[in-house]
Amino acid sequence: MFQSIRWQRDADQSELLDRRGHPRPAVTLPGHKAGERPPNYGQTFPAEVLTTEEVGRLIAACPRRGPGGLRNRALIVVLWRGGLRCAEALDLELRDIDREAGTILIRHGKGNRRRVVGVDPPAFAVLERWLDERSALGVPRGAKVFCSITRPGIGAPMSASYWRAAIKRLGEKAGIEKRVHSHGLRHTHAVELSRERLPILYISRQLGHSNLAITQRYVDHLEPGEVIAAMQARDWPLHDATP
Repeated sequence: MFQSIRWQRDADQSELLDRRGHPRPAVTLPGHKAGERPPNYGQTFPAEVLTTEEVGRLIAACPRRGPGGLRNRALIVVLWRGGLRCAEALDLELRDIDREAGTILIRHGKGNRRRVVGVDPPAFAVLERWLDERSALGVPRGAKVFCSITRPGIGAPMSASYWRAAIKRLGEKAGIEKRVHSHGLRHTHAVELSRERLPILYISRQLGHSNLAITQRYVDHLEPGEVIAAMQARDWPLHDATP
């Protein structure tokens, strides 16, 4: 019995150390800030859409080699090109990814709604690179797609608080002045679909909204393109005064 207790104590201690035996940062530990309200709880922020160039810099801020970089690049791409909510992305399992069809199944979206989203082939290739690396790491098959890769807790769920801090750091590293967060990538996805003139029904289904009116308000708020174009096309009335 005493050996069992000692083994459990040693196992608990090992979770506090990384593979080199150094103390792990608190934010990387399972359950970090579990149950706590985030610092910005109750606050509202204006929607900030990233440009394609800014998203490229955000992805480039992730290391091109190594499992952590591949995982983070894939997660950013899924949020951006799939329009997933952060919770939806972190809840994905291997069975939800259809490599042949190039689709991702959201089993429990907002309002517990189920949907299938399409992802373009180049974006899906980024995800596949992570899936191959994940397999090589020996991550347990039942683990979430985007999981912890730090031993001995490899395969543990990635917490939303960890990812919020990580994407914020990547945004700072990329030199992006806007507030960088997961939902901003969903906003960016919606705006890009609107600019590509996709029917509002397609956008609604991709985002998982319960009705078209919500999507219309969502897109109008993020991309008031027709209003802006109309204002920019107005004639300057003071013909004797060139601005």
